[in-house]
Amino acid sequence: MQGAAFFDLDRTLISRATPLALASSFRRRRLVRRRDLVRAALWQLIFLIRGVGEREMRRAAEDGMLLLRGVPVAAVDDLLAEAMERVLRPLVYRESLELARTHHGRDEPVYVVSASLQQIVERVADDLGLDGAVGSTCEVESGVYTGRSLRPCYGSLKADAVREIAARDSIDLAQSTAYSDSHTDVAFLETVGHPTAVNPDKKLCKIARERGWPVLRFSEPLVRRSKKQRGRLLRRHPVRPSP
Repeated sequence: MQGAAFFDLDRTLISRATPLALASSFRRRRLVRRRDLVRAALWQLIFLIRGVGEREMRRAAEDGMLLLRGVPVAAVDDLLAEAMERVLRPLVYRESLELARTHHGRDEPVYVVSASLQQIVERVADDLGLDGAVGSTCEVESGVYTGRSLRPCYGSLKADAVREIAARDSIDLAQSTAYSDSHTDVAFLETVGHPTAVNPDKKLCKIARERGWPVLRFSEPLVRRSKKQRGRLLRRHPVRPSP
């Protein structure tokens, strides 16, 4: 069995929270209301200032899915096709991508595991040539999001997702590495033999010091690449199909 790498998305693989990064794109396409975006921004502010527990994370996840009520899945696909190049890829930390390359060089698959919407997490992982993604899912009826949360991916549920990937893909978690910035991901980090804090919040920084976990500081954004350069990147690290 081989090890693997598991990256959190927001403020770990990329430098911002995806709801905030994509807010203007959703608003410009009139897919969500301004007041809903303000509420989502307030949740992110709470995360940053004082952190949250499982109950608050559940409420934030449910509120996030409600924003999608009535939004066609195809409309989000179109939005992401544009936003990946213009918004999300420039937010990727160069250091995180170099780490992913290092893991690929050891023949270790790299996964993104995030509380963000599955559709978004998959797009980022695919664009960067990573091997898989797990995010939060929202119910879909007739190609339209209902706003009902089906399977969130935060806290202990995020750790469950890692264990499911490991069982499915024959991953040795004791040899694996996980990266995150938040104390809310402690359960996620504890699932692997090599937990690593990236730009950690105050609580995670304290936990990392107490447990002797490595602490990494990422700061350099990924320079926007030409289509030719991006093609080379994806050929070097193709997405591996799930068994």
